[in-house]
Amino acid sequence: MLDDLKVIHSRDSEDSLGITRKQPAQYRNDYSFKWTPPKTVNNLIIAGMGGSGLAAKFLSTWPNPKLPIQIVQDYHLPSYTSVTTLLVVVSYSGNTEETVSILNEALSLDQPPMIIVVCSGGELEKIADEYKLPRIKLPGGYQPRMTFGYQLRALAEILEQAGLSVGLVGQLEEASLRLEGLIDDFIETKATSSNLAKQIALEIIGKSVVVYSSAKFFPVAYKWKISINENAKTVSWVNQFPEFNHNEFIGWTSHPVDKPYAVIELRSSLDNPKVLKRFAVTEQLLSGKKPAAEVIDLKGEDLLDQIMYGIALGDFVSIYLAILNGINPTPVDIIESFKNKLK
Repeated sequence: MLDDLKVIHSRDSEDSLGITRKQPAQYRNDYSFKWTPPKTVNNLIIAGMGGSGLAAKFLSTWPNPKLPIQIVQDYHLPSYTSVTTLLVVVSYSGNTEETVSILNEALSLDQPPMIIVVCSGGELEKIADEYKLPRIKLPGGYQPRMTFGYQLRALAEILEQAGLSVGLVGQLEEASLRLEGLIDDFIETKATSSNLAKQIALEIIGKSVVVYSSAKFFPVAYKWKISINENAKTVSWVNQFPEFNHNEFIGWTSHPVDKPYAVIELRSSLDNPKVLKRFAVTEQLLSGKKPAAEVIDLKGEDLLDQIMYGIALGDFVSIYLAILNGINPTPVDIIESFKNKLK
């Protein structure tokens, strides 16, 4: 089925595969953002829900700036928010109610933080214009989860302008060019016999998907989970080593006896050797108690290369899984229904 282009295009009628194929270009989207912080930035808060908060989860891995970072996925700011806090509010639509609430709360403070808005329009854009807040406008017309590259580029430009990191934009552009050569191995015209993304989708069809990684690559594993949830409309969860060995590890030893799960492990040459040993010993001790893991070695010259490779592969896998499930990967109708009911 996954080599039948007619089936693929009929089920992927909104061309999520095409968007994913062009993912490298997102990292090169130049916003030419210019901003000088009026005060020294002592901590960074990023508010963003769902697909709009994905890129923020990577900052503690790459580029890992040397200041405290907190991601807020709620209606309220942390109590320590101050005038030396840089608050970045991210909502792809610009209408996410939790994120709008955060922005309004920040503006109501006697001493508000420094604020930057990232959105494609909506209520956030209106508020940013009203209060003359610095803003990056994301390209419109996508599902939020499909704009990871656009968002990471926006955050890179913000960190550079805030003086918190140097050379990020150049690193993104160079790594994205290297990704171009790797991503061709996952596209729909590449036969299943030589297409890792199609092969993994066929292995995990009909099962709940568990994705494991080291703490370093946990954001990549989390992106896999989100893509499998939203693209394939399939239950998935995620955990990281070494934390896994302190709790979830024992959960595999007993119930449920019938384990309708598929296990994926994202491993890297950059992982701590002790973590890699944990992967191996875990497989030995849980042999026969949990499904054998589908081990994926993240490719690339450095950390950013491997992050981009892992994200692209996970996106392709989740879309092929949707096609196998007989569904369109793009719409998330139940989420839209949920938001409408909240209103």
